[in-house]
Amino acid sequence: MTAVRLPQGLPRRVPVRQLLCLLPLVLVLVVAAEHRSVLAEGFGHLRSAEWPWLVAAAGATCLTWVAAAVTRQGAVVQRLPLRRLLATQFAAGAANHLLPTGLGASAVNLRFMTVCGVPLARSSAALALYMLAEAITRVALLLVLLITFPDALHVGSLVPAAAAGPLLLAVAGAVCIAVAVVLAVRRLRTAVISFVRTALGEARSVHTRPARALALWGGSLAFPALQAAGLAAVGRALSLPVPPVHMAVAYLAATLAVAAVPTPGGIGSVEAALIVALVAAGGPVAVATAVVLAYRIITVWLPLLPGALTLGALVRLKVI
Repeated sequence: MTAVRLPQGLPRRVPVRQLLCLLPLVLVLVVAAEHRSVLAEGFGHLRSAEWPWLVAAAGATCLTWVAAAVTRQGAVVQRLPLRRLLATQFAAGAANHLLPTGLGASAVNLRFMTVCGVPLARSSAALALYMLAEAITRVALLLVLLITFPDALHVGSLVPAAAAGPLLLAVAGAVCIAVAVVLAVRRLRTAVISFVRTALGEARSVHTRPARALALWGGSLAFPALQAAGLAAVGRALSLPVPPVHMAVAYLAATLAVAAVPTPGGIGSVEAALIVALVAAGGPVAVATAVVLAYRIITVWLPLLPGALTLGALVRLKVI
């Protein structure tokens, strides 16, 4: 038998997985370079803050990943591996700040559930159930706080009366157009009906198990509550003259207002909305700006690099 010599110069296989491992780190460096002035100003405010309150804000931020993991488990009947689920939520937080409108976290969690053996249709239904539960509890928490503390926020300064009508008309028009498109396109209509059936079946299965239902709704409620608590802690650290509950209301109102803005992790839009909301709650503009910058440093920028490294490691280990 004679040896066959392969011709020289053949292209080598591209190490796709290795490149994917490095991609989150590259994106972090790019985003950090674009926002370097904001980072420098935010770190400057952190130096003059009361550190016990900053530690409390960091602790609340860490607990949000636990709440997200609990909610993700509650949205699916199949038991997910606990440690990998928690690591995935940490990594998904980084991915969420690198891609617009929550696409990063959704893609990471969808891939994780698929790798864990959950069929794609059920994984998508679980993802939709998670998003629905989180939106319902966030709105419900805001309404309860507004009813309990009606003077917490001057809504008129956030949404002028003249803009309320056109805004509602725009939302209603977008919904009508979406429904018309679904009804007009047969393939799309079939796909939507199939997905809705799968989602309703998954929701019924989850709610027949009390432990899953408690995890779904309890985690969904804890997630925005912990985020709001983190902002209130930073406000206390920088002596913002606004009651903590009012800061929580401002946070919930601001995040709901910018939920549809397609920016990576809400970078830029969330800061602006939070400053306006804190001012509407009675805070001075300068202090409110300092609080928001410091809060975003703790919740976004500090976890971003380790989160990106975790994401790369999970890709390399084929967890996602």
